Amino acid sequence: MDAMGHVNNIVYFQYLESARIGYFERLMGWSERDQVGERQGPVVVSQTFNYRRQVYYPAELDVGVRCREIRNRSFVLEYGLFRNGTDELIGDGTSVAVWLDYGTSKTLPIPQILREAVLSV
Repeated sequence: MDAMGHVNNIVYFQYLESARIGYFERLMGWSERDQVGERQGPVVVSQTFNYRRQVYYPAELDVGVRCREIRNRSFVLEYGLFRNGTDELIGDGTSVAVWLDYGTSKTLPIPQILREAVLSV
């Protein structure tokens, strides 16, 4: 919360991050970053947010997320942030993420299983 009683601007990006993690948990069945040997996954490389309405603390919000585009090594997610239980748009945004090998810090092609999961939603 800032000095004016608004939810601080940076907090909106935390909301998007939580929605993104929940999206992958539901989409891919991830839990606690799966303890598999493959250390790879999404990493955000670009993110935007458009502030449409003010939010004062406390407030309950819902965040929607969906994949807008899958590229070879990256994908675009789009978000809508709404006042809980309404269609009042608080803000919207996008993020571009790459699929990264965490050990080598190199991008990888988007796995087929992710492509199939996104298309099935």
